Amino acid sequence: MAKVVKILLAGEGGQGVQSVAEIIAEAANEEGREALYIPNFGVEQRGGVSIAYLQIGDEPIGAPKFQIGDIVVALSDRAIYRTRQYVGPQTLFVYDSSIEGVDDALPARAKKILPIPAIDVSKKELHPRVFNIVIMGAVIKATGVISIEEAKKAIEKKLGYKFEKNPRLRELNFRALERGMELVAQVI
Repeated sequence: MAKVVKILLAGEGGQGVQSVAEIIAEAANEEGREALYIPNFGVEQRGGVSIAYLQIGDEPIGAPKFQIGDIVVALSDRAIYRTRQYVGPQTLFVYDSSIEGVDDALPARAKKILPIPAIDVSKKELHPRVFNIVIMGAVIKATGVISIEEAKKAIEKKLGYKFEKNPRLRELNFRALERGMELVAQVI
């Protein structure tokens, strides 16, 4: 990876935006890469807009925040409005296709807009609680910032204590990761 990849994830508090950013940063560090993760959220945990700035590269990262992302992911209608300012002509803009009434708000200057049915897939095929891991898979596939192997190791490190109590959760999370990758592959 020659340049730093700038990733912005945004959604409502409770959707797992910060967890996804933290897991990706952890995986990048384990691969020996530079990773910088800056959380940004309101005082309320659930219900407020939550934004994660994440940068990954092979050389030191100069500034904690950025103006334009390489990929911007919006998981709610409010997040779409809040993230448009981070979209430039080379930005991939990913949003959940179940968000309604936002067609006029989608950023016109994005390189490509990728609607994916992450919420529907997590609810119908997996479990609603792995929605954020579906999104993580989409980010990994769209950017190539980390390998799926390191992603799985980082998920294991973050959620291993839950997997010990319920081993089925491991497979569920790993399948969600793979499913997110598949969803992006279908629309790229």
